[in-house]
Amino acid sequence: MAARGAALQAVLCAAVVSLALCAGGIGASPAGCRKHVRRVTEYGAVGDGRTLNTDAFVRAVSDLSRCAGDGGAALVVPAGRWLTGPFNLTSHFTLFLHRGAEILASQDLEDWPLIAPLPSYGRGRDEPGPRYSNFIGGSNLTDVIISGNNGTINGQGQVWWDKFHAKELDYTRGYLLELLYSRDIIISNVTFVDAPSWNLHPTYCTNVTISGVTILAPVHSPNTDGIDPDSSSHVKIEDCYIVSGDDCIAVKSGWDEYGIRFNMPSQHIVVRRLTCISPTSAMIALGSEMSGGIQDVRVEDNIAINTESAVRIKSGVGRGGFVRDVFVRRLSLHTMKWVFWMTGNYGQHPDNSSDPKALPEVTGINYRDVFAENVTMAGRMEGIPNDPYTGICMSNVTAQLAPKAKKLQWNCTDVQGVAYGVSPEPCPELGAEGKPCTFPDEELVIGPPELPKCTY
Repeated sequence: MAARGAALQAVLCAAVVSLALCAGGIGASPAGCRKHVRRVTEYGAVGDGRTLNTDAFVRAVSDLSRCAGDGGAALVVPAGRWLTGPFNLTSHFTLFLHRGAEILASQDLEDWPLIAPLPSYGRGRDEPGPRYSNFIGGSNLTDVIISGNNGTINGQGQVWWDKFHAKELDYTRGYLLELLYSRDIIISNVTFVDAPSWNLHPTYCTNVTISGVTILAPVHSPNTDGIDPDSSSHVKIEDCYIVSGDDCIAVKSGWDEYGIRFNMPSQHIVVRRLTCISPTSAMIALGSEMSGGIQDVRVEDNIAINTESAVRIKSGVGRGGFVRDVFVRRLSLHTMKWVFWMTGNYGQHPDNSSDPKALPEVTGINYRDVFAENVTMAGRMEGIPNDPYTGICMSNVTAQLAPKAKKLQWNCTDVQGVAYGVSPEPCPELGAEGKPCTFPDEELVIGPPELPKCTY
């Protein structure tokens, strides 16, 4: 009886602590805003750019998780430079960065614990085995917002890039932000800088809105993809500005036999009003890790400047999966190596167990209303022998050539499609006279009609 009484007293004490914490909030809030608000300074954080604040961020999130059932909570990061190691978020939670706030990732690798590889990848992307923690993470979350007045999350990636180039890393680099198995996510009005590797990686997630985000990395930094929806559904990316050392956006769904086994596609994805600069990669890539499938991707009203290619499909033997029902319209492209690029010989594999009989299905790829200038080559379209990419449609496309453009403007193998109003004249594989390509009339409903207008 005494033990039972002590346990009951402990539960009651925890409830009192939780009520005390959540009772101290700001009271009623506008729709979509949090009821309870704390500043990271209340947990002992110091914004001098030198003090390590990992404990403060971890304790703050842990404490505010108790308010999830009482209107949720916001952790406010005021102006200053807040150095910290990796930390996780919680549900019904907002991380809000004031203007002038900069969260700095620790450059000490000892501060980054190892975590398990993703089940749809089977290993780390850079190296076999486990991987370094992501800087900001979370799993099985609901209703998470990362927003503010254009504060900055800085991965301080140079130390990682140097070690990667020198082959001094035994494990895969962490990503700047990765959320797993989560839903109802909003990321808006924040700047992400110098990620160790990929920047934003929503994985196994649904109902994700990424709006008004700036992502910056040196154009020769390794694998600094901007936004990579991975085995995720109902994702909206809009009004973002990305300068990257890799693809500005890469839609993924797992790697070879691991992605095939996990079997979770990326689907119902919208990308609009993106501005991308990536001289060595794509504005938007589909793949190459696409073994769980990619379908219903809608791309419109995007701008690429000094970028290698526009919407690129990357796959290969052993990937399996599919890429289908892709709709692209109203692209404005300036200084491009290729306007259209499809790759069927992407050769990176997680191990020696990839099945050579696992061939991807690529079909139903539609491009319309594309204008490009200062182009080196209009199209490099390479499917897979005995597994052609089919159902390709191009209409109302103009590619104005650069002074040193290639004499051969189209290189097409193992592809089939139609063209309508395309200049320069496409290759015979795409030469059948078509009609204007389709784009879905019905708009996908993703996220709230309007982003919450909250000030903390």
